[in-house]
Amino acid sequence: MPFKELELMDNSSIILNHVQIQQKIRRIACQIYEDNLEEKQLFIAGIANTGYVFAKKLLEQFRKDYSMEVTLLEIVLDKEDPLHVEVKGITKPADLKNKVVIVVDDVLHSGRTLLHSLRPFLEADVKKIRTVLLVDRDHKRYPVAADYVGLTLSTTFKEHIVADLKKGKNDAVYLT
Repeated sequence: MPFKELELMDNSSIILNHVQIQQKIRRIACQIYEDNLEEKQLFIAGIANTGYVFAKKLLEQFRKDYSMEVTLLEIVLDKEDPLHVEVKGITKPADLKNKVVIVVDDVLHSGRTLLHSLRPFLEADVKKIRTVLLVDRDHKRYPVAADYVGLTLSTTFKEHIVADLKKGKNDAVYLT
């Protein structure tokens, strides 16, 4: 659901500011590194739009702090036909065989998008899949759980979490 910037200012509260988001990114990058010390290569796959933006920020932090080969992928999911998932950044799924993939999204609402985004990696017979969320709303309708979470927040069904990660030093996560 798209939100206008004016709506965010009028009806919202900041739950994570830029500094807090950066702290979450550094901590998650460290956790990923510690969990994969023995690996030579990782694939970070961001779910299109804000999940991909979050994945790019995570990749930048990871490359700044650690000297492991990391490749960024983009997961494009058709919300109307969630069985159609495209992974951009690889030529064929076999390239991921026996590799570690970190699937990244900004906010977990029901878990549907995250669940469907895992399918191409399961079909590619990867070695390990881990999931990253900036915010877990704790309203899962599907059996998914994140391995790395910046913030877990219980909300009502009427409340929304909006991650605005394209503003640089003004990045923020809002509760509306």
